[in-house]
Amino acid sequence: MKHEDTIMSADQDSDGDQGVGVITAPEKPKLAKPPLWKVVMLNDDYTPMEFVVEVLQIFFGMTGEKATQIMLAVHQTGKGTCGIYARDIAETKCAQVNQYAQENQHPLVSEIEPAD
Repeated sequence: MKHEDTIMSADQDSDGDQGVGVITAPEKPKLAKPPLWKVVMLNDDYTPMEFVVEVLQIFFGMTGEKATQIMLAVHQTGKGTCGIYARDIAETKCAQVNQYAQENQHPLVSEIEPAD
């Protein structure tokens, strides 16, 4: 027996049959969506309503009409949801709003809460 005869080709199985060589991809793991967080604006008695509308338009891309609706909800109920995001985005937007309010000498505060 020659040495060449004992080597199987890559497409041959142990019985000597020619295999198709089908490779199946491993199943993709099921990834859970990250939990979402709400950016919530809190009411105060000193921040002008126009400034709140401006903040909602700048940081949350709202139209004037939508920003006014949210501002009124904050004014009437004590707080209002500005948007729902992944945690890192929510934290960033919250920090931006709080910094912008402070820079403009307004006591406006936002925070994040888990979204239901």
